[in-house]
Amino acid sequence: MNQDRITGTLRKRPVQKRSAERFERLLDACAELLAEVGFGALTTKEVARRADVPIGTLYQFFSDREGLIGALAARNLESFLARVSGRLEREEPEDIAGIVEVMVDEFVTMRRTIAGFGVVDFGAVGQDHVLEPTRDNNTAVAGRLSSLTSSLTGGQGDPEFAIAVRVALECADSVLKLAFATDPQGDARLIAECKRVLNSYLGDRLSERP
Repeated sequence: MNQDRITGTLRKRPVQKRSAERFERLLDACAELLAEVGFGALTTKEVARRADVPIGTLYQFFSDREGLIGALAARNLESFLARVSGRLEREEPEDIAGIVEVMVDEFVTMRRTIAGFGVVDFGAVGQDHVLEPTRDNNTAVAGRLSSLTSSLTGGQGDPEFAIAVRVALECADSVLKLAFATDPQGDARLIAECKRVLNSYLGDRLSERP
């Protein structure tokens, strides 16, 4: 996990293997409890109990519940980016539709299979700066996605492309939330519409570039 992505959320970074294992167990327990009881009922005491870790150890790593959520969101983001990067390298999509397909599919897969991801994906309600202290969560995610795809889209260093990715992310966020609002596996029609919207918008924006 990149330290720059979680500035302000950790009191102590695990170095030794045993500490790293406890750190990951705490994040796993946090994710499981989020899936079971939701964000509002989550407590650090129960996270520590579920992880079989002393509460004092939890507070060695995290200053509070929000710090724990921030670290989980950062881990989710790094996992998502790794999955997307791996598929882009393997499949080498030739157009924006291929890139959109990979990104939406990987997000949907994580939403379906990873505990707590529907509650805390890359942030949480009311926790707008858990990834970076100076940028809201979606802006931080958009920046990472812009960097990841710039070699494929030719958008490296292009502020207009960065804005387009930011807008596309907001659209995807809203439509995918709607897709999972009543269907735990995600409404397939709405997922397809999400891809359609992103393809149309990003395709138009890229075609406008000189």
